[in-house]
Amino acid sequence: MSYKIVVDSCCELPENLKKDPRFEIVPLGLEVGEYQILDDENFNQAEFLQKVAECPTCPKSSCPSPERYMNAYRTEAEHVYVVTLSSNLSGSHNSALLGKNLYIETYGEKQIHVVDSRSASCGETQIALKAIELEEQGLPYEVIVDKLEAFRDSMHTYFVLDNLETLRKNGRLSGVKALVASTLNIKPVMAGTREGTIEQIGQGIGIKKALQKMADAVVKNVNNAQDRVLMITHCNNAGRAESMKKLVLEKIGVKDVLIMDTAGISSMYANDGGVIVTI
Repeated sequence: MSYKIVVDSCCELPENLKKDPRFEIVPLGLEVGEYQILDDENFNQAEFLQKVAECPTCPKSSCPSPERYMNAYRTEAEHVYVVTLSSNLSGSHNSALLGKNLYIETYGEKQIHVVDSRSASCGETQIALKAIELEEQGLPYEVIVDKLEAFRDSMHTYFVLDNLETLRKNGRLSGVKALVASTLNIKPVMAGTREGTIEQIGQGIGIKKALQKMADAVVKNVNNAQDRVLMITHCNNAGRAESMKKLVLEKIGVKDVLIMDTAGISSMYANDGGVIVTI
């Protein structure tokens, strides 16, 4: 059966899939003061990070419209799988669902499944690539839907950032009761919850110790590591991503490793030097 994968632009894709006709990326909007852009193929990370550093106000994002999603569903593909940012972090998921309703009202029934990643960045990538894997196995649509949801529930997301202010000021850390003072160079280790919110699971003095604690959490909580893909996204710091890869692979063996640089939305929230890990 023919299929299409629709993702919002918080989903990083490896280079070999960015032009793959099976994929469509629906861009979110980025705003830094008066500077407004779409998070699309024209995103310039270096320019964006410089704008953020120079701007006295906090950067903001805006989700795609339901109509934009509806247009992405207009395809000859029989199955459409949609992967969005956590519904507890963005309105993108709700727009994708409304876009599905608009499509059905306008064009009739179609097999469109919208997955709330309950994650972000490479967490979305994990689900998108799993959809391809399941489709290529020739499984029925209903089976794929069930397996995608189960896979999402089994996934773990972690991150360590140099700067949590963008997340805090945009209300994405509302469930975190206390954060240590950044002036002490103490770096919180954060994780995604089962509900798709954010919690603090540890901390380290300095980035190296924080990365080690994040690697320890990855190793401790993963099941069937040999069947999982370790995905790491970094914001302008490939060295930290490679360090994370080494720290994890010293303890466990995995099916594969994928390292990617952050696109626009992930760059905005991760800030320069941030590292996100999913498995």
